[in-house]
Amino acid sequence: MKRSMIVAAATFGAWMAISPARADAQAVDSWQLSDSWRFGASIYGYLPTIGVKTQLPNGVTSDVSVPIDQTLNHLKMGFFGAAEAQKGRWGAFTDVLYLNVGAAPSKTHDFNLGNGSLPTDVSVHTNFGLETTIWTLAGSYRALADPNSTFDVFAGARLLNIKVRQSWELTGNIGQISIPLRSGEGNTSGNNWNGIVGVKGRFALSDDRAWYVPYYLDVGTGDSKLTWQFQGGVGYAFNWGDVVATWRYLDFNNKSGKPIQDLNTNGPQVSFVWRW
Repeated sequence: MKRSMIVAAATFGAWMAISPARADAQAVDSWQLSDSWRFGASIYGYLPTIGVKTQLPNGVTSDVSVPIDQTLNHLKMGFFGAAEAQKGRWGAFTDVLYLNVGAAPSKTHDFNLGNGSLPTDVSVHTNFGLETTIWTLAGSYRALADPNSTFDVFAGARLLNIKVRQSWELTGNIGQISIPLRSGEGNTSGNNWNGIVGVKGRFALSDDRAWYVPYYLDVGTGDSKLTWQFQGGVGYAFNWGDVVATWRYLDFNNKSGKPIQDLNTNGPQVSFVWRW
């Protein structure tokens, strides 16, 4: 946790130090509400703690948490990007998050074999792999736009595509558990769509409106029983765009019988946003 936060802070500070002068008020205002099309594109780094509850085809149910340092150490590939467009009060945006985390070790007691729970003195050592794509697409309406703040309402959809690979080994006083069940492995996957609604925007922290607080909240349902996402932090506007440091939490609570029962990601994010 400390290392990832230090890296994020150092990246934020270094970029500010070498970047062009801050945006003037007119440049900031032009994005708030304009009769011309305005566009934005961003790339970002995201280092979350990952929590997954799965129901494997062989009857094994597990609840695994992969902390931020394990996510970083076992990250095989990642892509994080977003884009937005605005004309007048109407706009649209999209966000794509791809994570491939391989063989991250974990230890848990939240583990079932078939319909039976394990004795309390039994631990489960797991190797956990995750590949997921989360894609959000929405249209927005700018309900408030003044020199110091914006407030948008939006509606859209979010796709979750996920694959989980897991192996396990039981340790402790295993008792009546048969030898073949003391270790094993399994794979499962899921794909679902959810409709979402939410709000997003920003409000200025300084007179020149260079420093600001961005915020985002959505909630939805569909193939999932419930999905929701929150993001908030601090941003700084330059002539070319923004640098934004936030904390992001994303959660899927899927319906009974789904192979992926729950998924959540929770961690720091640093974004570089270009506007034109």
